[in-house]
Amino acid sequence: MKIICIGRNYSEHAKELGNEIPENPVIFMKPDTAVLKGNDFYIPEFSNDIHYELEVVLKISKGGKYIQKETANKHYEEIALGIDFTARDLQSELKSKGLPWELAKGFDGSAVVSSFFKKDNFSLETLQFSLLKNKEKVQDGNTKDMMFNFDEIIAFASQYFTLRVGDLIFTGTPKGVGKVDENDILEAYLEEEKILDIRIL
Repeated sequence: MKIICIGRNYSEHAKELGNEIPENPVIFMKPDTAVLKGNDFYIPEFSNDIHYELEVVLKISKGGKYIQKETANKHYEEIALGIDFTARDLQSELKSKGLPWELAKGFDGSAVVSSFFKKDNFSLETLQFSLLKNKEKVQDGNTKDMMFNFDEIIAFASQYFTLRVGDLIFTGTPKGVGKVDENDILEAYLEEEKILDIRIL
């Protein structure tokens, strides 16, 4: 199982980090060992600036290569919410040197994934999702604000990577990302239902 992540897919998030608006999806990867086991996230010793990034996650149910945008919706049946934990200080250091981001994005526990839900139960074009930190809403996203929708992401990624059953795609985060500290509680909502509850240690 591989984890494909899309960066800068919400223009307001790109702006808040001072990044250019991309012409094509920005892709990076996380290893399967990045998936968090349980509900406790431990801040790693190599970073003093871990940020949360809430995202809609797709699970590939039908593999393929060079998938067309018109048929991409047949390649996933379920969606989830995920948190892409990012060592922002390390990422900034790596970017300043022109180096890859994997150390800041792919470390153990950096990919939180909720339970999965049938996509047919939702309007994917206007899907609302949000994140609360210590009961205060910090991210409020809607898929209508994505620059590249789910089908476009699948079609683009499959030009470069063969997609296999069980692969996960993190589809990008809206504005409002920020730092976590010890004893913070993160709660993620898909529409009105809470589906993630993470404790920071």
